[in-house]
Amino acid sequence: MLRDHWYVAALGSELTTRPLSRQILGEHIALFRTEEGVPVALVDRCSHRGYPLSLGTVVNETLVCGYHGFTFGCDGVCVAVPGQDRVPSRADVHRFTLVEQGLWTWIWMGRGAPDFDRLPSVPRMTDHERWSSIAGMATIDARFDLLVDNLLDLSHETYLHKGSIGTPEVAETPIEVEADDGSGVVRVYRHMNAVECPPFYSTTTGLEGKVDRWQDIEYFPPGFYSLHSRIAPVGEPPLPDGRDDHAYHMTIFYGLTPASPGRVHDFWALSRDFCRDEPEIDSFLMKMQTDVVQEDVDALNILERRIQEEVEPREVSVKIDRGGLAARRILRAMADAADAPGPQ
Repeated sequence: MLRDHWYVAALGSELTTRPLSRQILGEHIALFRTEEGVPVALVDRCSHRGYPLSLGTVVNETLVCGYHGFTFGCDGVCVAVPGQDRVPSRADVHRFTLVEQGLWTWIWMGRGAPDFDRLPSVPRMTDHERWSSIAGMATIDARFDLLVDNLLDLSHETYLHKGSIGTPEVAETPIEVEADDGSGVVRVYRHMNAVECPPFYSTTTGLEGKVDRWQDIEYFPPGFYSLHSRIAPVGEPPLPDGRDDHAYHMTIFYGLTPASPGRVHDFWALSRDFCRDEPEIDSFLMKMQTDVVQEDVDALNILERRIQEEVEPREVSVKIDRGGLAARRILRAMADAADAPGPQ
């Protein structure tokens, strides 16, 4: 698993003074807020007898183990043990760096100093004056690669998500793919003109009948994906100066966080520049997106079980798979580089 990267650890709303246990890259992590609201992530294992720290209690700026009372500061340093004044020097636990951005909280899983230059940028999720955002998450009992394939080939919307975001044109429209092996970014473009406006957008924008619908994907391996969706009246492309104020824009973000081999956390967020601060639109989109994600969860769980049953899994790739195949190539290269020995 690729460690030296940022992954979404939790929704900001999940972090409270009641610790949360979450597995990321095979490690159990205790996530919580101090009474002052500071987000903290510690290894979810007390150094004394291994009891989960997530079953402990937050007291001011410390976490008290629920088994024998070993007490840890936000930095992972053990500051008190029961029955004695001296704290063993080996009692500290590892602390992970967290960064809050909008509705998400990112975690640096590398053992070295965090590389903040690699932290994904989500300005639309943090610009509350121009964008309204909602978020959620689901856990999928399937391998990480299957979720990557799912997100980079949106033709499945036509079949798996019909009635919400899928229309025939999504599967019928050719895609354009750009894969930058140097930066490790995969981009997939699908621009649909004069197509049906699905309920996901017609109910929120008020547009009916035919629309121009653009899907511009950017995948930043391993754990960050954004889908820039543009809905506009037919025949109204962006102006020469790049403005398209007549269009409706929504960015759907995904945080792909491996929990363990065969299990992945699927964090999502939607940011829109229309109908801002309208609770009824928030509620509609929350339900629709939750249902869409659950359809993906169900499909990938089924696919994973079937793959495990096959003696020699086989697959046939076609043009719509170019984005996913490019992502696979880049992920393999990243894994090979991570396994390579350092300078001698």
